[in-house]
Amino acid sequence: MDKYEKTDEELINLFQKGDRSSYTTLVNRYKDKIVNFIYRYTGDIDSAQDLAQETFFKLYIKKDSYREVAKFSTWLYTIAGNLAKTELRKIKRRQTFSISDLSKNEREFIIKDVSYDKEEKNDIKEAEFLQKSIMELDVDFRTIIILREIQELSYENISKILKLPLGTVKSRINRGKLKLRNILNKRGVFR
Repeated sequence: MDKYEKTDEELINLFQKGDRSSYTTLVNRYKDKIVNFIYRYTGDIDSAQDLAQETFFKLYIKKDSYREVAKFSTWLYTIAGNLAKTELRKIKRRQTFSISDLSKNEREFIIKDVSYDKEEKNDIKEAEFLQKSIMELDVDFRTIIILREIQELSYENISKILKLPLGTVKSRINRGKLKLRNILNKRGVFR
């Protein structure tokens, strides 16, 4: 059986036994999903890529702490989510400056727009608009909306990742969707 046909649990088991190529297969299988998950959580692509690398580093050094009590993906998303939460706490403590604040005179900095065709620009603007709206949600609702609506995880997996009862997960998803809809209403999307 080819490594790409093996389940995540079979691959982590092989990796725990010393097969490093199984680790590579797991990274290739999850790298885009983890970067996307963390980006939706933090709103910063550079930070998301760094935290994804840290997630896979933790996978590498803590491989033996995985037990087949839960799905591998649940365990991996838990690691990524914890790293993202820690990063958000760090960001809140940092002071930020506008690039214009760095100027000694009243000069305003202008960053040129990269040229895209109209359809690409609209897609990018919609994605940025949605990302900004998601970032306005409280962290608990943001996390649950990202896991369900963007990562398309099952209620059961979300329950395991967040260590919440299934009923709480369903309730928060519904409340999170309502809060997101209200944010979008305020921005004129659903008038």
